[in-house]
Amino acid sequence: MFREMRRKKQLLSKEETIQILKVCTSGVLGVIGDDDYPYTVPVSYTFIDDKLFIHSAKHGHKIDSIKRNDKVTFCVIEKDEVIQKTFTTHFKSVSIFGRARILTNDSERRCALESLVEKYSPDYIKEGQQEIEGAWDRVCLVEVKIEHMTGKAALEIVNDKE
Repeated sequence: MFREMRRKKQLLSKEETIQILKVCTSGVLGVIGDDDYPYTVPVSYTFIDDKLFIHSAKHGHKIDSIKRNDKVTFCVIEKDEVIQKTFTTHFKSVSIFGRARILTNDSERRCALESLVEKYSPDYIKEGQQEIEGAWDRVCLVEVKIEHMTGKAALEIVNDKE
């Protein structure tokens, strides 16, 4: 169903791929937008139990698109260093295909929001709880169940590990 990565030497292990998801702070979510045009948007996210969680406003292009079609893509780039002299880039990235759903269960929503606070504001957990309470009725949480995930690195990075 999903294509195999062509350059297998650049394939990262599942552990390395998950580590990239844990350390990166933003990614790009791709949905099937209006008139079947791809629509991508940068988002903040958290990663729990092999799923991504994204916070959003309750309305807008992204949410409308997910309601119409739950198939999504997601991409993060951890490293992106241009090497001018050799006309290349040293990179590490993750690409994901998955299915999105809007969370309606309060405990799932709270878990996702608390994980976002822990990731982005670990020194402000108490204040984060107050923020969650204040934004509760205005925030939408999207879960992405990962169906296929690959991590990839420039050959130079892969070769340095060996």
